[in-house]
Amino acid sequence: MDENENTFQLGWFRREGELFFPLPLAQALWREDQMHGVAVSGLLARTLELAVHDLGRGDLVPARYQVDLFRPARMIGTTARATVVREGPRLVLVDAVIEQDGEIMARASATFLQPTKAPATTVWTSPDDRPTPPPPELLPAAGEHHVPIFASERPWSNNFTEHQNSGRHQTWQTAMPIVADEECTPFQAVASIADATSMVVNWGRGGVEFINTDIGLALSRLPEDTSLGLRVTDHVTSDGVAVGTAEVFDRSGVFGTATVTSLANTRRTVDFSGSEWDGSRDHPGAGA
Repeated sequence: MDENENTFQLGWFRREGELFFPLPLAQALWREDQMHGVAVSGLLARTLELAVHDLGRGDLVPARYQVDLFRPARMIGTTARATVVREGPRLVLVDAVIEQDGEIMARASATFLQPTKAPATTVWTSPDDRPTPPPPELLPAAGEHHVPIFASERPWSNNFTEHQNSGRHQTWQTAMPIVADEECTPFQAVASIADATSMVVNWGRGGVEFINTDIGLALSRLPEDTSLGLRVTDHVTSDGVAVGTAEVFDRSGVFGTATVTSLANTRRTVDFSGSEWDGSRDHPGAGA
């Protein structure tokens, strides 16, 4: 396949047998030869989900998802494999890794649980201040991919430059297919977009000055489709180590929490002030 043709494929990877080749849209903003975490997390989630499907456990839903991003994945052929750690009547625990040139670049684990009837009890929950999607007039048709939309000190828009501020950030995105010509599932959507937690929690007046080393996701249910949002709920930092938390929501409300642990990375700050990502052209995604 001609390299220029890859540019027009909608997805993070193209598949050739057991190998997944990152498409140009999977390139990170940190370095030209590095994949962003959205693509890495999406491929890991796809691998985990297929492993559970192969067990015939359609009665389960993903409830916990954890990714460790301990090596920068490169823009080269990648393999992915999963291992079932535990299968029980009400849960399945699965691990997955992606490898490049025989070296593990990232790993993930997920717990899939069997839904049941909720107890009739009352517990404390967060106040009524809950996020909502952008106004419909700012969004394309449902399911259609679009440039990530952000809100901060400024209202919802896809102009990255105007959102470089210290306000409370949130984003709304529609997930791309993990593999070109495959349909993105709701789990793959939320698992891949979860990497954008780093954008909403670490993006300040100086740009994105932290790089996340992991992704944590806890879900009470799946998103209703492949469009969903993240809004920062907290950011704490000490000696260059930061922990950020965001609430995960769709058009029906909040359904989970995402966390990232990050390291200061000021030598390679992603700076959107005066950048080309001003809403005038397509952007691959919010993953730095």
